[in-house]
Amino acid sequence: MADMSLKKHEMAVQPPEIRNKNFDEVALGYTEEQAMAEAKRCLNCKNKPCTTKCPVAIDIPAFIQMVAQGDFEQAYKIISSSSSLPAVCGRVCPQERQCESKCVRAVKGEPVAIGRLERFVADRHNQSCTEDPTIPEPNGYKVAVVGAGPAGLTAAGDLAKKGYAVTVLEALHTAGGVLVYGIPEFRLPKAIVKKEIDSLKKLGVDIRTNMVVGRISSVDELLQEYDAVFIGTGAGLPRFMGIPGESLCGVYSANEFLTRINLMKAYEPNSDTPIIRPRRAAIVGGGNVAMDAARCAKRLGADEVYVIYRRSEQEMPARREEVEHAKEEGIIFKMLTNPVEILEGENKTVRGIRCVSMELGEPDASGRRSPVEIKDSAFDIELDCVIMAIGTSPNPLIRTTTEGLECDKRGCIVTLEDGVTTTKSGVYAGGDAVTGAATVILAMGAGKSAAAAIDKYIKDNK
Repeated sequence: MADMSLKKHEMAVQPPEIRNKNFDEVALGYTEEQAMAEAKRCLNCKNKPCTTKCPVAIDIPAFIQMVAQGDFEQAYKIISSSSSLPAVCGRVCPQERQCESKCVRAVKGEPVAIGRLERFVADRHNQSCTEDPTIPEPNGYKVAVVGAGPAGLTAAGDLAKKGYAVTVLEALHTAGGVLVYGIPEFRLPKAIVKKEIDSLKKLGVDIRTNMVVGRISSVDELLQEYDAVFIGTGAGLPRFMGIPGESLCGVYSANEFLTRINLMKAYEPNSDTPIIRPRRAAIVGGGNVAMDAARCAKRLGADEVYVIYRRSEQEMPARREEVEHAKEEGIIFKMLTNPVEILEGENKTVRGIRCVSMELGEPDASGRRSPVEIKDSAFDIELDCVIMAIGTSPNPLIRTTTEGLECDKRGCIVTLEDGVTTTKSGVYAGGDAVTGAATVILAMGAGKSAAAAIDKYIKDNK
């Protein structure tokens, strides 16, 4: 019989006044007892509405029923048959906008904690399982995957399970893409990412790092060696506002700031990675990347950290959980505020930021109300560091070195109706390289779709 309690079982977290001084994981996960109790809140609906919003099509009620029965390994098998990165998704997937948003329990209370249960199942498997996966029988075909981020890793995993010889070519020295350079340790421990990647390697996926496709080899050259190519290079080119002062020392893109911290370990006491440890910092933007940068700045020792966003909190695209965690950790939110100039101090350094107050007008193309500047509302904030987290776009290297690959005016790869087939035969693409900056789980969904499309293409044409 289902547990009809209206609220989720709480998950333990580090206290805010402790966690804002370290990079250890904030959320501590469910115990076995908590996981089984939460799983019993699931009604096991006949129509499975939660599954309709899962980009990788996990059979959510089935795995939750296994958790309720205490069969955690079977629950893992159900999840992993659809998802190549379950421990990652359980932590960073915006379940509140996807599977949990369709949970029937949310009609008169809180939805089942699907993400927390996925995390529990994946962590328990990773801690207890010592068996290597069975490598499928080779089918004789080879696929190259460009980019070892969520889209590329998912495509690689799904193709390897179908018997393809998969080679992943990653430009950085570490595989994982945004999972290792963008998302902080306190949200997604890098040991978790490594464990998931090691599982793919055990399936036979060959991951090669320091391979900059477009320089070392081109997509056209890869097509001479491989039967198909998947492009999952993400959107790592940062955007700036174009306001005075953005070239001053102490102004970072969020990509650079987070890469120095996450991938290059600048937060470690003995790190030789150069980074400003700000006294007062401002992060411009309202998404998850802005929350990550703000919380990192606080952990580097900043006395005051501001998030500056030109709309109201209601319009912020960041996950509610991340916003609430940031507030608990002492981050100051300056809503309806827009920077117009970064102020120069001594030796070309940042001494502050000049902002104007905004009010919300009519909705824009995205459906959000457009911010309008309030006349004579300028004010200054004293700072020594400004981090721009206002979005990214795809690096132009692939599109400028590949014949016949159509891209749009934003630099994103154009795909056909299925969302993954490009204008170049044998080449598929997905994730942020196609959509622009989006979520990890949407990139994984695209990688999954691309693997299916590549499988069909090769079977039909080779």
